[in-house]
Amino acid sequence: QVQLVESGGGLVQAGGSLRLSCAASGRTFSSYAMGWFRQPPGKEREFVGAVSKSGITTYYADFVKGRFTISRDNAKNTVYLQMNSLKPEDTAVYYCAADPGGRYWSRNPKNFDYWGQGTQVTVSS
Repeated sequence: QVQLVESGGGLVQAGGSLRLSCAASGRTFSSYAMGWFRQPPGKEREFVGAVSKSGITTYYADFVKGRFTISRDNAKNTVYLQMNSLKPEDTAVYYCAADPGGRYWSRNPKNFDYWGQGTQVTVSS
């Protein structure tokens, strides 16, 4: 029932920053855990991080190493991915996803029922 639309991707130099946004439709946004995934060229989709329904708790993949931050604004039906100190290996299509079960601790994409169309992030060296 929910529609997700990512924005904020683009081309950035290594060491730079980007903030991705994911806008959700519907009245039940605050009932979903929200996750971010990415798919580098020629590779499988991988988990980046997730945030709990309330926004209080976050969970990240190890490769983030303090560089990325996920937050949400339930009043605006929006989740964010702040990416700092970007590296060329961060180049990927980034997707947001919603889990009605609220399982922010899970890295399994099968738990996420709704997906956005993705936004391209390209980091140059």
